[in-house]
Amino acid sequence: MADIIKLLPDHVANQIAAGEVVQRPASVVKELMENAIDAGATCIKLIVKDGGKTLIQVVDDGSGMSETDARLSFERHATSKISSAQDLFNLATKGFRGEALASIAAIAHVDMQTRTAANEVGTHLKIEGSKIVSQEVIATPEGTSISVKNLFFNIPARRNFLKSTQVELRHITDEFHRVALVHPNIEFHFYNNGSEIFNLPIGKHRQRIVHIFGSKMDNRLVPVSEETEVVKVSGFICKPEFAKKSRGEQFFFANNRYIKSPYLHHAVVAAFEGLIKSDTHPGYFLFLEVDPSSIDINIHPTKTEVKFDDENTLYAILRSTIKHSLGQFNVAPVLDFDHDPNLDTPYSYKEKGAVIPKVTVDASFNPFQEKGGSGGSFRKQSTKGWEDLYEGLGHQNDHNEFSSVVIESESEEQGTLYSGEGVEEHLASTFQLRREYVVSTVKSGMLVIHQNRAHERILFEKFLGEITVKEGVSQQLLFPLELSFNKQELAVVKEIHESLTNIGFVFDSLEKETVKVTGVPMMVPESGIGTVLDRLIADYMEGYSDGSISQAEMLAKALSRNLAVRTGDVLDSESQLMLVNNLFACKEPNLSPFQKITYTIISEGDIDKKFN
Repeated sequence: MADIIKLLPDHVANQIAAGEVVQRPASVVKELMENAIDAGATCIKLIVKDGGKTLIQVVDDGSGMSETDARLSFERHATSKISSAQDLFNLATKGFRGEALASIAAIAHVDMQTRTAANEVGTHLKIEGSKIVSQEVIATPEGTSISVKNLFFNIPARRNFLKSTQVELRHITDEFHRVALVHPNIEFHFYNNGSEIFNLPIGKHRQRIVHIFGSKMDNRLVPVSEETEVVKVSGFICKPEFAKKSRGEQFFFANNRYIKSPYLHHAVVAAFEGLIKSDTHPGYFLFLEVDPSSIDINIHPTKTEVKFDDENTLYAILRSTIKHSLGQFNVAPVLDFDHDPNLDTPYSYKEKGAVIPKVTVDASFNPFQEKGGSGGSFRKQSTKGWEDLYEGLGHQNDHNEFSSVVIESESEEQGTLYSGEGVEEHLASTFQLRREYVVSTVKSGMLVIHQNRAHERILFEKFLGEITVKEGVSQQLLFPLELSFNKQELAVVKEIHESLTNIGFVFDSLEKETVKVTGVPMMVPESGIGTVLDRLIADYMEGYSDGSISQAEMLAKALSRNLAVRTGDVLDSESQLMLVNNLFACKEPNLSPFQKITYTIISEGDIDKKFN
């Protein structure tokens, strides 16, 4: 039998390795920026075009490479970071596997210019699909500049799996944040399609966070600091009142490397228990320093998933450290059993002296004397009109129970569910069950509607239609509202500006970190404009299906999710009627925009069986 096992050619092996190292343009950004940091750079520039599909360039002022090193760096398993297997257990650098440049060169056009301080001239190297096209001497500044063009040019299937330009740009921005946050001692610049997105000067960790996420972040940060024999914890957490509906600013760094750790994340959430709502997430920027021998960072090709030797101890230390910070800076409520608040002197009375009360007696007062008369007999006063004392109290109680969300009818068209019957007769018998379901009768039995999902479907079709036909109704604000956003959030607002305008939002200006709103859709309450926009931006950045659906559908989903009535909201009888009417006037009343059942019908037969 002939031998069937063969050694793969180098270019095929490199393409296979590229599948592990380079998943998308953001992977290239991560590898190149980490190499620049390991080279001792003090200034790093990132330049991308078309979400990294056309160009990714990283320029640094680090140590550079000699002519031999430049060529050798593109060979598989070639690295300057380690020399023996023992070094894997004491890592102080980032890129150490020696496959990054070889993998990138296998699936892209790479152009590298590099020079060391000891040489007067540098090296210019061009590689296409692992093949060295040219190598020549060039005059170039000290440091290294690597340009990666036409990513996945020789693997069309992989290129087709890339998402939209905006989605890929957001992934690149996320990687840029992860690298820039942990190295405030390095100056960073980020350019996209010729325009500067970030200009981060050298500073401290707090300054770096504020430069990236906007000036409003400065007032939200609470410092965290603890040093033990096991771990040194430093960084910042966001105040509980700024917890978000989506996972936003959540960063863990171990030994100056970004990591993902659900276990440690749970420790942070546990420390915030009782301070934030169950459906919100705290923000944090936490830096852990541990013994390099107690952490394994090579269990995954991206080096973001790590394994600690003693995770249980780390969990306990991290949780108690955050709790201590929350209490130390008066963020968490503190119980003082020795303090009686009833004995506190009001502020306005602290500087006033004591006044001795004067007692006066009316000697001529007669409690049995009629008002205006001189008789001594007691007369019972009339109680007529006592009911007026309680007038309006019943209405007031009813008003407090109702939800602030009023469902308006969008269409008089009725669905076929009620055909052949007296619709109004049946609908008039609707009632709300457990503040979660609206129940009514139909010809085949009993109708039970999930109020939140049903309203999501109604709003989704409403907003989707308004974005498509550009006929959204806007209500003008009496006073323009100024909202602050960071650069990434502002970029999202500009990206979806046209769709927001079609829905009914009116923006007067989009400045550096400020958005001035002069009009909003009819469904958006004036007091909740900032919250709705924050959630809308967060939902859009998450992308639901990561760019697989249209922008209009994504926005309609986000708005319906944030503006729909909630489970627990009380609906009056009129709102219940409108909910049923509008649901069965929808094109797809059976499912919510998130593919969950909106209603069910319990047949008369099923009800009868319960009594057999």
